[in-house]
Amino acid sequence: MLLGEHEKAVKSVCWQRELGCLVSGGWDKVVKLWDLRTGSSTYSMQLPERVFTMSVCAYRIVVGTANRHVAIYDTRNLSEPEQQRESSLKFQTRCIRCYPDGKGYALSSIEGRVAMEYFDTSAAGQAKKYAFKCHRAQDERGVDTVYPVNALAFHPTFGTFATGGCDGKVIMWDGENKKRLQAPWSYPTSIAALAFNPTGNMLAVASSYTFEEGDREAPPTQIFIRAVSETEVRPRPKAPAP
Repeated sequence: MLLGEHEKAVKSVCWQRELGCLVSGGWDKVVKLWDLRTGSSTYSMQLPERVFTMSVCAYRIVVGTANRHVAIYDTRNLSEPEQQRESSLKFQTRCIRCYPDGKGYALSSIEGRVAMEYFDTSAAGQAKKYAFKCHRAQDERGVDTVYPVNALAFHPTFGTFATGGCDGKVIMWDGENKKRLQAPWSYPTSIAALAFNPTGNMLAVASSYTFEEGDREAPPTQIFIRAVSETEVRPRPKAPAP
């Protein structure tokens, strides 16, 4: 079944449960909502730039575009964005994923960083946001190689999350307690996408060269299904001060 099309490449597709519709975003700078029953587009929103990434939670649709724009839509009023922001990271956005509790979203960039953002625009809400470095390697001379963070995935139960980078590594993080949960899991080439299953005991890892070093020989594209234990994804609260 061909549902519909964009005028240019489709970059992101999500299922919006509250509306019961499919949401797609493309390089034509348009986000479209689709009714699967009729196979037609029910609504479209014009964005300022090409859509790079998209995520949904509760009644929100969060769209990351070129030039570091972030548009946050309330599905109860799609006529204009509820909020329009500029990424707090200085370089191109690669991935956005909403928190399981619906309070905010994580945003990753090509410069080996992840920002933890909140929808609440009050001073108290914005005081909780922060960013951290990841997916970096240092050689014997102390020179850092910084890798794009292509993928993010939140655990459905614990709210911890995985990052995947062009270094071919997947790392689990406890965002609430601001700590890494385990040593990186390594794969043959760049991590292009990540997704937990609904119960959170398996993680799908797409290992696919993303041309960050141009056209060259690379391992074949593969999808790995990793069994995940609770100890690898459960939060680890900070020990109380003595």
